[in-house]
Order: sequence, then structure tokens, then C-alpha cells
Amino acid sequence: VQLVESGGGLVQAGRSLRLSCAVSGTSFSINGMGWYRQAPGKGREFVAAISPGGSTYYADSVKGRFTISRDNAKKTLYLQMNSLKPEDTAEYYCAASGGYSIVPVTNPDEYGYWGQGTQVTVSS
Repeated sequence: VQLVESGGGLVQAGRSLRLSCAVSGTSFSINGMGWYRQAPGKGREFVAAISPGGSTYYADSVKGRFTISRDNAKKTLYLQMNSLKPEDTAEYYCAASGGYSIVPVTNPDEYGYWGQGTQVTVSS
């Protein structure tokens, strides 16, 4: 299973970015998918998750600003990030669950596959 993130970059506060995660080696439609991030000197932080059926769950810090979505036909996961803040600066990782889950997966231990990350930097 391979996950490849793209779409990161440098943006000013208040602007938007959309991250993508292309998945191969799995059927994708049965996998719970999620986004995590890690800022310099900090631990990995949950951002958002989406179940195979499209149910979503967000961290409080991004709720109302970020939207997670998936295109099963394209085997691609997305993260639309609006109203970006400097504190959103981090390496962003997508993850795929090792099995099927009805609900969004928020426990990182339940994700069996991870991408290499894409850097998002928000300037003030």
C-alpha cells in the first residue's frame, strides 16, 4: 500500500490550500482515512478522519475551517484547508486504516499505512 501526499506549500494567513493523498495497493473504498500533522518539536496531532461511508470527524482546532473528503473512484483523499493560521504550520500526513471501520478512525494505532508527508507553512 502506498500513500503519496501533495499540495503543500507556503501561504499567507487567511488563505487556503488543498492537500491530496493518492492511494494505491488497496481497494481504498473500504479503508478509513485520516490526516495528521506534526509541527517542529511537537508530537503527531490528529486533524481529521473520514469513514468508508463518508462520516467525518475533526479536531477542535480545525473544525469549521478544514474539510476532509474522499473520491473512491480516484482513490484519493483530500483536505481542504481554509482560513489558515500560522499555528497550522506542520508536516501533514495521510493515513489509511488496516481494516474496515464504520466510524471515522481517530486512534493512530488503527492506521496501518502512512504517507511521507507534505509541508504546509503559514506565514503571518
